[in-house]
Amino acid sequence: MLNGLWFGFFLAAAAAAFGKWLALGDAAVFGAIVASLFAMARLSVEVMVLLFGTLALWLGFLKIAEQAGLVDALARLLGPLFARLMPEVPRGHPAIGLITLNFAANVLGLDNAATPIGLRAMKSLQALNPSDSTASNAQILFLVLNASSLTLLPVTIFMYRAQQGAADPALVFLPILLATSASTLAGFLCVAAVQRIRLWDPVVLAWVGGTAALLGGLMALLATLSAAAIGALSSLVGNLLLFALILLFLVAGAVRKVPLYESFIDGAREGFDVAKGLLPYLVAMLCAIGALRASGALDFALDGLRWLAAGAGLDTRFVDALPTALVKPFSGSAARALMIETMQSHGVDSFPALLSATIQGSTETTFYVVAVYFGAVGIRRTRHTVGCALLADLAGALAAIGVCYWFFG
Repeated sequence: MLNGLWFGFFLAAAAAAFGKWLALGDAAVFGAIVASLFAMARLSVEVMVLLFGTLALWLGFLKIAEQAGLVDALARLLGPLFARLMPEVPRGHPAIGLITLNFAANVLGLDNAATPIGLRAMKSLQALNPSDSTASNAQILFLVLNASSLTLLPVTIFMYRAQQGAADPALVFLPILLATSASTLAGFLCVAAVQRIRLWDPVVLAWVGGTAALLGGLMALLATLSAAAIGALSSLVGNLLLFALILLFLVAGAVRKVPLYESFIDGAREGFDVAKGLLPYLVAMLCAIGALRASGALDFALDGLRWLAAGAGLDTRFVDALPTALVKPFSGSAARALMIETMQSHGVDSFPALLSATIQGSTETTFYVVAVYFGAVGIRRTRHTVGCALLADLAGALAAIGVCYWFFG
């Protein structure tokens, strides 16, 4: 799947470039594509510099948590659920605890913590995978749920809105929560259908129903607060929980007489080793995305969508936010830049800017997640991963559009 998609990016870039040259006389497009290839290669190295530090930091703390028994405790707690969702993962396996930690970090909007924990979980699942290059069912379910990015506290989105001068940075809190819930549900149901997971199992129903009830209750509670109160609470809770998690690891390690410093160094060294293997995959994906952007293929697609929407008699304001949706599966940094550009061009509280922020918070960067997570363990045949993840992206984007028209008119 990735082979075809990667080649398709270059074919689409080539078609768009030749179209601009032959139809518009823009011969400079080829120079822009070549320049973008080198720029993306440089960006890959810059991203890796950040990843080295982040991976070393969090895998260091995670090593302490492992040796303190916290990961095993999580694995025992969630064993009955994952025995049904991932039957090839033995009960009590460390991968279950790591998966739980990763999901918890994503829910809290703690991206820096989620990625290294997720990579550690993927490596743990790979140890159970009978194939060196083909993704297992458990790895696919884990990655699709990761790509759907269920986020309860989108603190970073609030931060970007505040930087652009929004009067109420948390105005998009509930729209993001609804949109990201839709994307996660769509991704989970798609994988469950392909893998024939028994959704009517009492244990699965209890966990899913309980989570839905908790989420609904929390939404009802937050709905009673002002936007300013929600923003302040989100920021406080996110940072407090992140620091509390670190303290929990350290205190649990100290109680269990774990050599804290030595364990941190061992985990940090593992993070360094993991990061080294990611660069080729990042270069491959980012260069393809750079060619696609520099060729004007995304602009062509946007103009076509605006024409179709106008022809169908639809309000076309949502089209101005679609660049974020179109780029988000490929490049998180590009989507973030497009979101900020939309805020600056149309106003931070305009409909396109609110929709762009909601889309940005509704899903994860699918192809980046696929490249990094599978690249870390050498997986090349992804099976139904990309299809299910893109369906989750589509559900999140459509839900974001519908919710924003409902909330903001």
